[in-house]
Amino acid sequence: MRVVFLGTPDFGVPSLKALVEAGHEVVGVFTQPDKPKGRGNKMLPSPVKVCSQGLGIPVFQPVKIRVDGVEDLRALAPDLCVTAAFGQILSQEVLDIPTIGTVNVHSSLLPKYRGSAPINWAVMEGETVTGVTTMMTDKGLDTGDILLKKEVPILPGETAEELTARLAPIGAALLIETIRRLEAGDCPRVKQDEAEASYFPMLKKEMGEIDWTLPAGKIVNLVRGLTPWPGTSFTWGDNETVKVWKAEVTENPGLEPGKIIAADGKNGLVVAAGDNAVRVVELQAPGGKRMNARDFLRGHPVDFERVNA
Repeated sequence: MRVVFLGTPDFGVPSLKALVEAGHEVVGVFTQPDKPKGRGNKMLPSPVKVCSQGLGIPVFQPVKIRVDGVEDLRALAPDLCVTAAFGQILSQEVLDIPTIGTVNVHSSLLPKYRGSAPINWAVMEGETVTGVTTMMTDKGLDTGDILLKKEVPILPGETAEELTARLAPIGAALLIETIRRLEAGDCPRVKQDEAEASYFPMLKKEMGEIDWTLPAGKIVNLVRGLTPWPGTSFTWGDNETVKVWKAEVTENPGLEPGKIIAADGKNGLVVAAGDNAVRVVELQAPGGKRMNARDFLRGHPVDFERVNA
């Protein structure tokens, strides 16, 4: 089967590799253009591009596939297109090119958590179960017919980054099973129940500013869900922005939200929340490295009573 793969971040890499290992003829890969990253704004390729080049597969990087990628895709004459976190909306003209259609590997149990960041939102919403769905892509946003699903528990304390790493190979295996059953003609195809659908928006940097009036559990889930990007933070001291990498719920002796309960090398950093309190386990100060909060506080004593959202 002639397959064109469309994907960008790490989540898509196992699916691309699985297609090749399963013997499918991957004739081209579409991914997002290289983007500047780091302090030097060096242009870096996407993980899918790096993987594609290693496999010797032609790579295409249209700014908008529906505008400047249609002819390249048509020339590849795919039987099937596969998307896995590609990051662009496909037009009907694009969807009409592959003879079988386009299968999407989506990292939630559709119709719940439609949108571009389903893993992050599931963690932030405090879900204990998520999964991967393969679906036939249509013009809607994750609204196509469901093919196969695989349910996966969200582990206690697991971050979006850690969950993504677990879901990616599960999605790859589900993709290969989906294609096998499509070829055999026995793959289920079920319309999504709109009554059960939920959609969550793209992540934005400002979402990571901690509001200490929220319940501690909500704050901890926010930290988990926004790791590694955009990350969560608060300001303290001389208006320094501190990034939080890991946090946990603990008890509040009765202080108002934002008040520091403890800040030392023995107890770490504990801040009162809307209910209970948040213990900051790992943090990163401006210009510093990620480190355990207790170790940080041994060399940076705090002499004030409040952190600011």
